[in-house]
Amino acid sequence: MTEYIERPLYIDRLKPFIGKSLIKVLIGQRRVGKSYLLMQLRDLIKKQSPDTQIIYINKEQHEFSKITNSDDLFLYLKENVKGNGNVALFIDEIQDIESFEITLRDLATRGNYDIYCTGSNANLLSSELATFLSGRYIEIKVFGLSYTEFLVFYNLQDSVATFQTYLKFGGLPYLINLNTEMQVAYEYLTSIYNTILLKDVVTRFKIRNVKFLENLVEFLADNIGSIVSSKKISEYLKSQKINISPQVVIDYLGYLESSFLIFKVKRTGIEGKKIFEIGEKYFFEDIGIRNAIVGYKTSDIHKILENVVYLHLRMAGYSVTVGQEGNKEIDFIAQKAGEKIYVQVAYMLTNEGTINREYGNLLEISDNFPKYVVTMDELTEISTYKGINRMHVKDFCLKMV
Repeated sequence: MTEYIERPLYIDRLKPFIGKSLIKVLIGQRRVGKSYLLMQLRDLIKKQSPDTQIIYINKEQHEFSKITNSDDLFLYLKENVKGNGNVALFIDEIQDIESFEITLRDLATRGNYDIYCTGSNANLLSSELATFLSGRYIEIKVFGLSYTEFLVFYNLQDSVATFQTYLKFGGLPYLINLNTEMQVAYEYLTSIYNTILLKDVVTRFKIRNVKFLENLVEFLADNIGSIVSSKKISEYLKSQKINISPQVVIDYLGYLESSFLIFKVKRTGIEGKKIFEIGEKYFFEDIGIRNAIVGYKTSDIHKILENVVYLHLRMAGYSVTVGQEGNKEIDFIAQKAGEKIYVQVAYMLTNEGTINREYGNLLEISDNFPKYVVTMDELTEISTYKGINRMHVKDFCLKMV
């Protein structure tokens, strides 16, 4: 069996569906560990159901390069599946098989196939595919390592210094095989970034203006946590003597989002349901990749903290928006299964103005859902002020997942 460190955050979510005819789809950015999750599931099924035949297809390996479309996939299975017993089918990077959904839907109706696949593209199950496979699949979003997982993978104790290492390097699992020298780590992270840009954006969407795409990513990396619009980006690029229309910016942002390089976070009214159509915040799927693109600077610490808090809310299963009411902003409104929490992120509460801003906006919210101010201030324990919880950022991340 392959050696790996288990990730119960995802395996536990998948266990109830093992052996069921639903198609299990793991989606996420390249190198977040989707392949190793498939291997964990494969070994779990081998142990639980030794009579189940295992078929494992990895589209990144040359031996499977001839499987290019649904017909090839069907033929491969016809040649390799023995008898009529139960089959556990694993397909890594399924988006590289054209019209894969045709074969998967066929297999899902047979009753003896337990299907798992991974993909590195958010459009893997576009609205048309979702309709085609309606009721036959579940989708699990896979992230890089949470701070809790980071401690397990690196066998480290929780401390402020350890958390600062996490903030520098992010959560791509393969980094445990490299030394923690910044240059070495960032060379690896840059190579992953280049692969995402080339394979998942430039090639897939037939991008011609690669230089503009790179400039756009750098702009986003410099402006994480800031409200930006396609018009603002277009105007910034014009100041750099790059003439690009807002519509092209919108298209390129969509491509970057579909490759899981970035997340777009919409603004909503703080207590109402109003959705702002213009102006969003963007965060990176992996903060280490962001740091490799524009460098890790202590002056960016607030942006980095906001990105990491956003990721942990998403890892915990929350849908997340930015709260806006006039000039007042709540960094994150997170909702899940009828629950709601409000979160303000600050580096340090060093003066009265910062304290009033972070607490004041939360105090004006009339409902009784939990409210948090999370900072890097040294705190001996969680404290409360007028019902608002104040926590160290690392403790908040540990609490989430």
